[in-house]
Amino acid sequence: MEQPRFLLTGDTSLSVEFGSEISEAINRRIRAFGLALEAAAIPGVTELVPTYRSMMIHYNPEVIGYAALTARLTAVLGGLDQIALPPSQVLEIPVLYGGEAGPDLAFVAEHAGLTPEEVIARHTKPEYLIYMLGFTPGFTYLGGLDERLSTPRLAQPRVSIPAGSVGIAGSQTGVYPIASPGGWQLIGRTPVRMYDPHRAVPILPKAGQYIHFYPIDQAEYDRIAALEAGEGYTCRCHAREEGAQ
Repeated sequence: MEQPRFLLTGDTSLSVEFGSEISEAINRRIRAFGLALEAAAIPGVTELVPTYRSMMIHYNPEVIGYAALTARLTAVLGGLDQIALPPSQVLEIPVLYGGEAGPDLAFVAEHAGLTPEEVIARHTKPEYLIYMLGFTPGFTYLGGLDERLSTPRLAQPRVSIPAGSVGIAGSQTGVYPIASPGGWQLIGRTPVRMYDPHRAVPILPKAGQYIHFYPIDQAEYDRIAALEAGEGYTCRCHAREEGAQ
């Protein structure tokens, strides 16, 4: 595996790059690095932002300079093999597939040479690793989509996509946490609020977790949506078994 390297990204940030590919092995090292940095509590470090292949570190240069920071980071990197990662959590996300909630399900099925029911079965089988969050608050970049479901983006992006929409773009799948423009093929929608600025923890998913989608009908969608509009809905969450797909 490649040795991590430091990349200057601005006056108050740098990136520690762990490799040149997207893989779960690299992701585990990034997770371990994040845990080690939290334990080290380096003065001046203000934010950690994990990505597919790196960790961006924001810092206050009035507290710690670049040279001193990279020296501290190098020391932390030297102890990563001693970091025991806790079991990953699997977040269960209910999805209403097809119809108005998933207007592109038929196209995805046709493109894959499958029936809509087969698309749903394949989409709900994996546990998808959340590699990173971005684009909009809580937007999940997931790994693990069935290759058969890989579908090109829309030729003409939509001006507005409803919050909770579940889509596919190329070899990725994910959930739109807020209403926004987008060009992903929409196959369903979740009533769960992936982002809610009024919650104590606004963003529901976390990098390093896994997401498992499961199908629901309109009645269950309406029930969960009503709970979210009131006291809130709590998604099921469990520890992921080692070796699970």
